[in-house]
Amino acid sequence: MSAHSYTPTAKALHWLMAAIWIAAWILGFCAVYLRETLNPHHGLTITHKALASTLLFLIVLRIAWRLTHPAPALPDTISPAMKRVAGLGHLALYALALLALPMSGWLWSSVAGKPILVLGLFTLPPLTAPAKEWYDSAKLLHVTLAWGMGAMVLGHALVALKHHFVDRDGILRGMLPASRPGTSVTSTRGAEA
Repeated sequence: MSAHSYTPTAKALHWLMAAIWIAAWILGFCAVYLRETLNPHHGLTITHKALASTLLFLIVLRIAWRLTHPAPALPDTISPAMKRVAGLGHLALYALALLALPMSGWLWSSVAGKPILVLGLFTLPPLTAPAKEWYDSAKLLHVTLAWGMGAMVLGHALVALKHHFVDRDGILRGMLPASRPGTSVTSTRGAEA
């Protein structure tokens, strides 16, 4: 029973995007739900958008890398059906959490007529002209996606921890910075038998 490690580039993109995503999610939560106390002058909102918008550029790199460097095979202990579910889950994370969620925020800002300054370097062009009549719908879309994707990302983390602590199949270790690509990670469960 073994799982091979991801490439260093795949790991770097994964953990960088995870850190940005989590930070942006927390900032977004505080900006919306603690607006009066923590965000009266919209500083958190500006920081949230500056950070979250980087995901739109990083996802292009990540998809390009993934297409040219396939993920390592999952252990044989995982059924073919569960392997398909894992693949669909990763596709959903890419499509919804890393692409649709930031795009919906960009749409909300565009409808509101508010700029998005990417890391303080340049401004994203608006996706549409300001449209006050669409503001509430754009906000609802972004907030609903944020909550749904928060649950999905939490589920992803919990499944990774289950693989590590319960299944002991090396899947999580394959994404950790210390493991090297092409090396085999043997399950400790097999050693216990």
